[in-house]
Amino acid sequence: MSTNTTTKEYSDFKSFYPFYLSQHQNTTCRLLHFIGSSLILITLAYIFISASWVLLWTIPLLGYGFAWVGHFFFEKNKPATFTYPVYSFIGDWVMYKDLLIGKLKF
Repeated sequence: MSTNTTTKEYSDFKSFYPFYLSQHQNTTCRLLHFIGSSLILITLAYIFISASWVLLWTIPLLGYGFAWVGHFFFEKNKPATFTYPVYSFIGDWVMYKDLLIGKLKF
């Protein structure tokens, strides 16, 4: 079980990202993050094209829902977003890009 039992202060995202990746070693967890982020992008495109602003409430549900299932059931750790919300938000999108371009594996 990988846990982040000690809280470290990170002064920049570059030093935080290796920790973020260490909390996403399980391939199913990474895949669920990727699915959730992809659904966010698709949903945002739909919202802007159709002007269905009422659907904006689904964005956090999609993003956090898939990610938290990945962490609680597959990675078996506490999501880093609870401790590092801003860096974790950035980390999710950097990891998404890294998965998309093949720098990281699913």
